Amino acid sequence: MSTLRAPWGLLGPACLAGAFALLPLGYLAVRSMERGPGFAWGVVATEGTGLLLARSLGLAVVVVAACLILGISLAWLTVRTALPGAAVWSVVATVPLAVPSYVAAFAWLSAMPELAGFTGSAIALTLVSYPYVYLPVAAALRGTDPAHEEVSRSLGVGPVRTFLRVTLPQLRPAAAGGALLVALYVLSDFGAVSLMRYDTFTRGIYTSYRASFDRTPAAALSIVLVVMTVLLVAMETRTRGRRGHSRTGTGTARPIVPAPLGRMVIPALAWCAAVVTAAVAFPLGTLGYWLTVGNSGTWDLAGLVNIAGVTLTVAALGAALTTVLALPVGVVAARYRGRVADLLEHAAYAGHALPGITVALAMVFFAVRYAYPLYQELPLLVCAYAVLFLPVAVAATRAAVLQAPPVLEDVARSLGRSPLRVLREVTVPLAAPGVAAGAALTFVVCMKELPATLLLRPTGMDTLATRLWTETGVGSYADAAPYAAVLILLAAVPSYLLGRRT
Repeated sequence: MSTLRAPWGLLGPACLAGAFALLPLGYLAVRSMERGPGFAWGVVATEGTGLLLARSLGLAVVVVAACLILGISLAWLTVRTALPGAAVWSVVATVPLAVPSYVAAFAWLSAMPELAGFTGSAIALTLVSYPYVYLPVAAALRGTDPAHEEVSRSLGVGPVRTFLRVTLPQLRPAAAGGALLVALYVLSDFGAVSLMRYDTFTRGIYTSYRASFDRTPAAALSIVLVVMTVLLVAMETRTRGRRGHSRTGTGTARPIVPAPLGRMVIPALAWCAAVVTAAVAFPLGTLGYWLTVGNSGTWDLAGLVNIAGVTLTVAALGAALTTVLALPVGVVAARYRGRVADLLEHAAYAGHALPGITVALAMVFFAVRYAYPLYQELPLLVCAYAVLFLPVAVAATRAAVLQAPPVLEDVARSLGRSPLRVLREVTVPLAAPGVAAGAALTFVVCMKELPATLLLRPTGMDTLATRLWTETGVGSYADAAPYAAVLILLAAVPSYLLGRRT
């Protein structure tokens, strides 16, 4: 752990980022208390709210458990074993990041309508979410020194016990961070559960917004999601601990010697193929079917290209702002102990569990009251992306900084460098690959975002996600297929680069 003595140069920007992420909470506090705390409590303390809570938590637990199994197993096979075609599998395993949850849900629902409900929601969300665990765990496996495992094996400990007692504890921070992102993704998802007709908090909040002009009940339900988020982040903080697994130089670690799979090579390949088929081949095959059924002669290619360009621009702006805000928060979370650092990290996660429609309405609320020129303008949508996806960039930044040797920062401080100069000249260059990976991941999720984009986009502007949702909502699956295909194709590029990096 670094012993920086003057952290305020970093805490200032981190506090600004945390305050920005807490904007939706200000909106919820105002809205939920408009009719008094008694009314808000009456909304929360009902049997229906308890049922929504049980459904949401149950879905999150199942999806997180499945993602941990898929992500850790695939990371281990592609990084630490002699799996045939490991480089190819490592890239293909990240492609589900490019598949929106509502596209995956539509693919499974159109093929097997009987999956509607909890089962279909869990399948769709698991298959698009497991890369959140796979990517950080694979990066951690490449970054940790395998000498500890070699020592364990030399003492006669079997491969399974070595993995459980030596390797897995080193992967705990990465796996816990990925699991937290999966849990928050599930709690905030709207597209998949809506298509699967499974009632969770997000669907309940959306129904409340649509059913009445009174926003108080929906705001009160959103407060429950915020409390759940805080509890999840606190649990993840305790689970991962504060210990890093860095080394002082890239040349001090032994090279990774892939473990032979022997007779397990066929089951290992079958496992990888099954996951990739379900997560990638199946939704792509479904889209291919609808593209074939549709009439390509009626496609508006010029409009499609224009919408794709708008999508790329908005996602790039959202990723840039999010990464800038996440950098000081990630550094503080990785390098400083104390309640302030914990509160800043928790604040960054506040908006991620909120439904996109809640964050969007919060942005409208603040724009109308305090920054009216931003109302229905592109900057407001970009700010909403930053609030929603700040945890994605923070988690990547924190993990990258944890693996950067803090002793180099101490040396720079001993030479008279200021905290900001240490950040610019030492910490950021060392953590740059991880920060870039977080930016790419943020870019992907910005392209796929739906509820906030539907509400905040400037008049006349469409993205691939909103156009896809519009066509799907009226049952024009063949017309929606081109937008879904282009969206997946564009999102697959950064996903491919992430896979190559890991």
